[in-house]
Amino acid sequence: MQLPFFFSEQIAEAGSNISLNEETSRHVVNVLRMRAGEQLHLTNGKGNLVTAEIVNNHKKHCEVIIKTVGRVPSTERQVIVAISLLKNASRFEWFLEKATEIGVTSIIPLLCERTERQHFRKDRMEGLLISAMLQSRQCWLPDLKEPMKFDSYINEPFNHSDLFIAHCEEDNDQLLHSSVRLSPHSHILIGPEGDFTRKEIEEALQCKFLPVSLGRTRLRSETAGVIAVAILKLV
Repeated sequence: MQLPFFFSEQIAEAGSNISLNEETSRHVVNVLRMRAGEQLHLTNGKGNLVTAEIVNNHKKHCEVIIKTVGRVPSTERQVIVAISLLKNASRFEWFLEKATEIGVTSIIPLLCERTERQHFRKDRMEGLLISAMLQSRQCWLPDLKEPMKFDSYINEPFNHSDLFIAHCEEDNDQLLHSSVRLSPHSHILIGPEGDFTRKEIEEALQCKFLPVSLGRTRLRSETAGVIAVAILKLV
């Protein structure tokens, strides 16, 4: 049986004691009803996997002793998705959750010409990423960036990377899965409701982004983002 799995920014050496934060402590003690002597797993989202044993099952600051500290290597292919913020915040949050479960490396919220601005609650969104990471029992937390303007992002330096822009223009029939090469990093642009403008597409092409299609059907932005991550992780 797998040990319960939790997030802790604080990771110490074997033999050290640490206190879990109040939210995690409450879940460990009140929800799972774990007691002193029982073990659990912790990760800091940076590749560390720790086995710890409860020494004080306090419901607000549960104390554990670190038994072992392991290291989970990151995947060879790094998948970076730059996706427009969406009018419906819950749809963007759904994308964050599912992309994390699949194993996305980094997420850049984009501000495009057709992006309908919303309040960007990074603290809430990072909480969703942590939950999805734990649910899928991973040890690497995706890097969520602050929103960037489209033209600023496409002019970033991209070394040794595959660069893609997914759009719905009629002349775009090159499927993503047949375009992936063996570069260590894959960056893909996903547009807002209504897609990228023609001007944005042309600017991305000038910056060496390859136009790709995600299939014959027209997808919601958040669905396109999830499919793109899945293809780039599995090809």
